[in-house]
Amino acid sequence: MSAELISILVLVVVFVIATTRSINMGALAFAAAFAVGELAADLDADGIFAGFPGDLFVVLVGVTYLFAIARANGTTDWLVHASIRLVRGRIALIPWVMFVITGALTAIGAVSPAAVAIVAPIALSFAARYGISPLLMGAMVVHGAQGGGFSPISIYGSIVNGIVEREDLPGNEVALFLASLIANLIIAGIVFVLFGGLKLGGRDMDEESKSAAEEDDSRLDPAKIATLAALVALVVAVLGFDLDAGLSSITLAVILSAFWPESSRRAVGEIAWPTVLLICGVLTYVGVLEEMGTIKWAGEGVSDIGVPLLAALLLCYIGAIISAFASSVGIMGALIPLAVPFLAQGEIGAVGMIAALAVSATVVDVSPFSTNGALVLAAAPDVDRERFFRQLMVYGGIVVAVVPAAVWLVLVVPGFG
Repeated sequence: MSAELISILVLVVVFVIATTRSINMGALAFAAAFAVGELAADLDADGIFAGFPGDLFVVLVGVTYLFAIARANGTTDWLVHASIRLVRGRIALIPWVMFVITGALTAIGAVSPAAVAIVAPIALSFAARYGISPLLMGAMVVHGAQGGGFSPISIYGSIVNGIVEREDLPGNEVALFLASLIANLIIAGIVFVLFGGLKLGGRDMDEESKSAAEEDDSRLDPAKIATLAALVALVVAVLGFDLDAGLSSITLAVILSAFWPESSRRAVGEIAWPTVLLICGVLTYVGVLEEMGTIKWAGEGVSDIGVPLLAALLLCYIGAIISAFASSVGIMGALIPLAVPFLAQGEIGAVGMIAALAVSATVVDVSPFSTNGALVLAAAPDVDRERFFRQLMVYGGIVVAVVPAAVWLVLVVPGFG
């Protein structure tokens, strides 16, 4: 049995044990990374830790730390009430407002995780207060971010269009953008209907709005004003100066803690440490898979298939499955070159294939193992995290199972491009 196949089987075992024994999957994944890395891949500790997502660790800790302070001093309550007033008490519109905001942020150049890191804590605080499904709100935020993620001036769009140009493939920037926007808009609409969005329109919005506006803790005070300024500073730092969201969040949180230690003292304890362990452990194991060539091995096996349409479908699924645990951009950067040989034959339309790969590799970021899904999981207040994690995992699994086939059928089979 090859080392690559062994590593895949071990990953399956990790999922089974974590599901049946209620053990933190991240801890299991760290142990698996050590065992597989040392015994099957001949990696030393440095090789194993090369896959540790240090940047994501800092983002998860920093963002949850900053918004824990915001919750403690009442700033998120104030933002929730402001949102109520903005939509004139129509709570059913709030998930769509969050979809549009994150989509606009990524469309103008924000990295998708940065946009989600900014919007998700506010959106999920609102969901917790008004009984909106956290899965609904989290999915709307992530799909909004991905919907705007392939505009011609966006990070994802620029990267994919650059790869297409480098590989001398025919491309269409507008088609790429619209494919992602329409796909995520359709999915968001389905999620809104299935997870209680329509029921939100039947509630007494005016009464809830009045009640929220009259609460004493919604009034601004110096701590809330400073926290709001910190949140604005986070947006400016990330979008305006391309600074790291995690490091910026931690810095701002420390400044707030220095001035208001009483309201900030418990914030460190509210950082989502089990989520941090889970995500970092799984991604470290995925890093071992990349280091030992398992992902490349799987991709090359698919590209050797002699039926172009079937190979295209399998590449879409590989992109979706791997991206649910790893970097979407990295996966697209690997898969598009793998598709070049059969795209060059002219049997598959390049524009449609590239759009299908892009959508497949990013729409699955609702998975709790992806950066966006992890941020949603970490940002949700007052939820059973084990249950919410399972909900995100099931929903992510459904997206992985359905969307690649759908975009393949719509974009690849007709031969666009």
